[in-house]
Amino acid sequence: MEEHLFERLARERNITVEEMRAIISARIEEGWNNPDSEKRAQWRKIPCVGEMPTPDEWLKYAVETVEAEGQGELLKWHKEQ
Repeated sequence: MEEHLFERLARERNITVEEMRAIISARIEEGWNNPDSEKRAQWRKIPCVGEMPTPDEWLKYAVETVEAEGQGELLKWHKEQ
């Protein structure tokens, strides 16, 4: 079974997956509410069902963006684990 990125990050930090998701959610919220309108606009490009992206929506967007920019090899470390 393939390890999810959040599981790997949590394991590497010796925290729970829930704690890792909370950290990512807090960072998303910071970006979403950034006082810099350009940075805020970047965050608002992330498709989301609710008011703000979830960690999974952020991850999906990030992976798709990296792949669309032809930088998919940057994701190789995760796919091989």
